[in-house]
Amino acid sequence: MSGALRALIWDLDGTIAETEHDGHRVAFNLAFDEAGLSWHWDAVRYGELLHVIGGRERLLHFMRGCAEAPRTIAGREALAKALHMRKNVFYAELVGQGRIQTRPGVRRLMDECGAAGIAMAVATTTSTSNAHALFRSLLGEAWHKRFATVVCAEDALRKKPDPHAYQVALQRLGVAPREAFALEDSPNGLHAAMRAGLRCGVTRSAYFIDADFSGARWVRDDLDTPTPIGVGRLRQA
Repeated sequence: MSGALRALIWDLDGTIAETEHDGHRVAFNLAFDEAGLSWHWDAVRYGELLHVIGGRERLLHFMRGCAEAPRTIAGREALAKALHMRKNVFYAELVGQGRIQTRPGVRRLMDECGAAGIAMAVATTTSTSNAHALFRSLLGEAWHKRFATVVCAEDALRKKPDPHAYQVALQRLGVAPREAFALEDSPNGLHAAMRAGLRCGVTRSAYFIDADFSGARWVRDDLDTPTPIGVGRLRQA
């Protein structure tokens, strides 16, 4: 396997940046407040809800056990769609305020991949608007030049742990699974990458510190701790 690396595929939320606690969670609560709802997701409750992949899906799951939610399926779906749209607007505003930064080692490894001629892609379940807003804030207006492709929720309708997002990324990159490496932060992400045939390393995010990452090539706190992960380490994994 050594030396076969042609592409690095990044997850976004929790992997490139710690977006959940101070970004998506806060934006959901702002959307609830605006809609006149008494709902509030604290850090613990939101951590529990993260086991449901996708923001709209998370809302629907929450509403099933909530007395204040519409009683009909159609009503809950309509409310979830409206709340999710407003949440995305609030999230973009938070990102624009510089509230979210890249995790340690992310920009360094991106620069190393660019210098080594290794293509980079993103495979995420977040929306295109959220992804683009975050990348503009983190990497500047020319952020898209870093990536050969960015696969978002609109491109892969089956959420992680389904491998669809990674399969789409591999197809667009034109590489075989054995020629690529994935970076994730959660068990669902790891399982998605592995089911797509990818080697995967994990940098645990805040909500998955104690999660089971069996099958990962390595598990760390971040890309710089205890020692920097570079292109050479990815090739050898």
